[in-house]
Amino acid sequence: MTLLVEARHRLGNFSVDAAFTSDGGVTALFGRSGSGKTSLINIIAGLMKPESGRVVLDGDIIADSERRIFTPVHRRRFGYVFQEARLFPHLSVASNLAYGRWFAGKQGKAADTTRIVEMLGISHLLERNPSALSGGERQRVAIGRALLAAPRLLLMDEPLAALDEARKAEILPYLERLRDDAGIPIVYVSHSVSEVARLAQRVVVLEDGRVKASGAAADVLSAPAATVATGLREAGVLLEGVVDTHDTTHDLTTVRVGERLIRVSKIDLAPGHALRLHIAARDVMLATARPEGISALNVLEGTIVEMTPGENGSVDIRVDCGGTTIASRITSFSRDALQLHQGKPIHAIIKSVAIDH
Repeated sequence: MTLLVEARHRLGNFSVDAAFTSDGGVTALFGRSGSGKTSLINIIAGLMKPESGRVVLDGDIIADSERRIFTPVHRRRFGYVFQEARLFPHLSVASNLAYGRWFAGKQGKAADTTRIVEMLGISHLLERNPSALSGGERQRVAIGRALLAAPRLLLMDEPLAALDEARKAEILPYLERLRDDAGIPIVYVSHSVSEVARLAQRVVVLEDGRVKASGAAADVLSAPAATVATGLREAGVLLEGVVDTHDTTHDLTTVRVGERLIRVSKIDLAPGHALRLHIAARDVMLATARPEGISALNVLEGTIVEMTPGENGSVDIRVDCGGTTIASRITSFSRDALQLHQGKPIHAIIKSVAIDH
């Protein structure tokens, strides 16, 4: 299923002028606060009518300013999950879910309710009222209500932003299951690198209402252009690999990424299982000779392919490690002391505990 979005709209001193396409799965609209993510998703939903543009889903023209087509919100059949769950406080969980199913009309089936309730792990919550739920539980119910409306497209506007880290960790596996099992294309708004790295197949980076970069998640989040959205602290690379072996004695897992093996903290996945690793540039040290007697378990040989001056005396360096690119951020002092330059052989050093997976 293909989604095409083109939108141009002015809001006071701010304007949105953005376009992107998605071929299904999870497409993340990614950027800092105020970059235009929510405005763009509201245009897709029909909550905001742009001055010009179009929204086309799988050949069906939802909106087109030139043709004067604007399908009302209730006829678009798009599900929308907000930052806050927005459940009806006077209704039980079961009744909130039934409200979503009512919108599906004849398409709503009891079997769908059972499947979605089981997928989201909320069967034990059906008789409770929203006030008796945790934040993560309320969001799971809100997602279930949206899914039971049989949407053609699911829009999620920072659904984890209002949750603490524990609740985020609780709900992320359910979002992964939703991505893999529901078969519904999702547009996911977020400013969190970890969420986007974990969930999205495609990333659209927004800055000041414009598309700064777009493409496959691993390509976009590993490119220098993503720094504007990730911020200097989280900028780095997203690597796609497979589980190779486990060291049960030391609670470590070896992941194969291209030609390289990278050791990380234990992952409960079987060998051969695909996964992603996010390595922040600030966590990567560089050495001109292979170091000895250090605690870091990952020492990758490579060649410097790019050097870019950063902020406050920093330098961003990209190292080709046998076809796998690793990013490192060091000081300009270190660059000069090590006499680094493009084409120089180098060793990238990464602590296992610093790698997110």
